[in-house]
Amino acid sequence: MKRNLKLIALALLFSVASCSFTTKSFDDPDKDKLLLDLITYVLDRGHYDARNMDDTFSEGVFEDYIDALDPYRRFFHKKDIEEFAKYKTDIDDMIKEKDLTFFDLTYTRLIQRVEEAEKIHKDVLAKPFDYSKKEIIDTEYESLEFAKNKKEIKERWRLQLKLNALSSYYDKKEDQDREPSEGEEIDASKEIFSDSELEEKSRTELADTMKDFFESSNELERKDYFAIFLNAIVEEFDPHTNYFAPVAKDRFDQRMSGQFQGIGARLQKRNGEVHVTDIISGGPAWRQEELQVGDIILKVSQEGDEQATSIQGMRLDDAIKLIKGPKDTKVTLNVKRKIDGSNQDIVITRDIVLLEETYAKSAFVDKDEHTYGVINLPGFYFDTENAKQRNAATDVKKEIERLKEKNVEGLVIDLRNNGGGSLAAVIDIAGLFIKEGPIVQVRSSDDKPEILEDKDPDILWDGPLVILVNENSASASEILAAAMQDYKRAIIIGGKQTFGKGTVQRFFDLNRWLRKNDYGDMGSIKVTIQKFYRVNGGSTQLEGVKSDVVVPDRFSYIDIGERDQENPLPWDRIPAANYDTWDGYIDFDKTIESSVNRMSKSDQLKLIDDYAKWLRDRRNDTKWDLSYEGYKAKVKKNEVDTERFDAIDKYDTQLSYRSLPYEEQLFKADTVLKDKRERWHKSLAKDAYVEEAINVLEDLKINNIRRSKIAGIKD
Repeated sequence: MKRNLKLIALALLFSVASCSFTTKSFDDPDKDKLLLDLITYVLDRGHYDARNMDDTFSEGVFEDYIDALDPYRRFFHKKDIEEFAKYKTDIDDMIKEKDLTFFDLTYTRLIQRVEEAEKIHKDVLAKPFDYSKKEIIDTEYESLEFAKNKKEIKERWRLQLKLNALSSYYDKKEDQDREPSEGEEIDASKEIFSDSELEEKSRTELADTMKDFFESSNELERKDYFAIFLNAIVEEFDPHTNYFAPVAKDRFDQRMSGQFQGIGARLQKRNGEVHVTDIISGGPAWRQEELQVGDIILKVSQEGDEQATSIQGMRLDDAIKLIKGPKDTKVTLNVKRKIDGSNQDIVITRDIVLLEETYAKSAFVDKDEHTYGVINLPGFYFDTENAKQRNAATDVKKEIERLKEKNVEGLVIDLRNNGGGSLAAVIDIAGLFIKEGPIVQVRSSDDKPEILEDKDPDILWDGPLVILVNENSASASEILAAAMQDYKRAIIIGGKQTFGKGTVQRFFDLNRWLRKNDYGDMGSIKVTIQKFYRVNGGSTQLEGVKSDVVVPDRFSYIDIGERDQENPLPWDRIPAANYDTWDGYIDFDKTIESSVNRMSKSDQLKLIDDYAKWLRDRRNDTKWDLSYEGYKAKVKKNEVDTERFDAIDKYDTQLSYRSLPYEEQLFKADTVLKDKRERWHKSLAKDAYVEEAINVLEDLKINNIRRSKIAGIKD
């Protein structure tokens, strides 16, 4: 695979250089045109299955772009769409000619329509809503035709705002009218509001929310909308080929690595001010204990600056850029304290901030005098800038070593909702469970398959292994689950199939192709360059990994897989690699059969299946009565329907999960981490899937013991 990537990179480098992509070579030195040129060039030469840009391609771009700009049909008019549609089959030619007429038209019209909508919402919220009047709103907005005129647009906004306000009004009224429960003290000082006062309070709160919404919308610049246009183009190739503006790429890297350099605070903009909404446990601000949630940051100054920069009214992204910075540098924040409203300067030394929720974590549990381990892996994280930094493979290895110190006799790897990440990390993790051999096959569009192997003969964990997946387990998760399934190394428990993403992407930094760049950071493009295949030759593309033990979950009847995306690449098969299945189990298939039988008799899983069907039906029930009595009747019916599902969260496996000793030491200084782990352990104790995974481990362990005894007799 490395050879293939190098060839692509070299080909692009020489091709782009020969085309002289410099600012001086263009008659019109426009950054947007340069971006179009770069992106289409990279796609044409780097994409696994580059599409022809023709009229059909143009129509796809048109539909996706308009949907992205106005998904709820509350801005554009029908006549706008008709005007835009003149270019519906010309977009391919306009891309090639770097003609921005279509984009400029849609962009300027959207800005106009957003301004009109901002005025509309103020006019609507200036008057009380009549909750005695029966009106119906259909919240399946994507199926609506575009509005004919301003009057129809205003009516759509009125109905939507009425629904939002009615929801708040209903909650307030129900809370006020609620009878105190037995033994509950009555608050005599509680203020009682009339219906009209509650209606006004709900409307006022909604007006504040909408003010924030439009402030955020107004912060968006032309470049932000052009990024949307670029993504409408590149995603016609496949759903995982994406353009990343510089800020978006930084966020992606942060998600993948689970860390960033800064002060360790989450920020939000409200009413033009930057509010601190969270202090990240373990970060510099958390350690210093001065900055608090609720503080408002007014000014920012860097070490050595004589004057601070006001960030009031500044774009949130720009404010964050000022506050973040390299490790060991200092930043001074002038803040308005939530406690007393006073202004205070707070100096914070930036550091590496670890996002704990990104990383692998483990727990152990005792059952029938035996101990088992559970490792939760949220993603196959890695540092895009430094491969030697913390990554999923090294962390999982450490967790297994720590669990072995507790003498665990079986291991559960929880990959539910794991969206993937580093291919290298998958191979390293898979290698912890087998002696050596192929893990995955990858193929470029015109190359023979390349087999990526675990070449380390050492096995860190040779005991019973179960992998948990669901419909949101994607990409790298599917590689690990598929490899362990093909080797018969692990039993896979989960939904009918995983997400079904069987493609490999690579980032191309668009700046590297330029001899000279006067426009600043051009961003990056993530391009699908390969497909991966199981060692048995089958692709996971579209089909995913089919579980050995199929169990229902809340996603069972919701369309969320690769097959439900637009423009997915097709499924196919290649020859199988040469591999030997695991010989460490006996009665492997019988263990699966026993688990299937247990699951088929589980009242908890039957209830979860009913809940999944109810969720599907509720998603399809998109019409709401906007009278108070009509809304109340629907809410009450939903509450009655869901009462029987309360038992799902009350389920008790009678298992008690605990943290490992190294975490117990951390809890002494980090109560936030302790609280997070305690919540996780409580959720594990209610989790029927983990419970069954433990049962399967127990079966595999018993079989292993039986096998050992048989081998001993033979010896």
